[in-house]
Amino acid sequence: MIRGHGPCNRERLQARRKAHEEGAWVREAVQAYARKRQQQAAPTSGEVSMAEIENGMRLWEVFVQPRTGAPHEHVGSVRATHAEMALQHARDVYARRGPVVSIWVVPTEAIYATRPGDEGPFFDPADNKPYRHPLFYKVPHGVKNI
Repeated sequence: MIRGHGPCNRERLQARRKAHEEGAWVREAVQAYARKRQQQAAPTSGEVSMAEIENGMRLWEVFVQPRTGAPHEHVGSVRATHAEMALQHARDVYARRGPVVSIWVVPTEAIYATRPGDEGPFFDPADNKPYRHPLFYKVPHGVKNI
């Protein structure tokens, strides 16, 4: 099981290959539908362009919340043509092994982040404002998830 050379692993991979081969008609239908939609009108927000279909599915980042009140945590990514499919893939991949009460999927291209070079100028303004750091506050006993 650890090395991935056991009989169950072979069966799992065989089933995955078979499902991929049998699902070819679905991928072809999705491409045909996308071509038809593209001919009817230009894609709007939330729709997938033909280039995205032909070049593969969009990449979505997955965040899960293990229990109510806990923060959402990034657990990985999935590929899908639209948000609903991304949610279903995320559920199948990341919610099967542990408790999950909420899932967020975000298109990777919608995430903006700082770069390592931004460390100084971007974060320095807070250094001279100690009241922004929670050093002077005491958390009441029994309060969780802060």
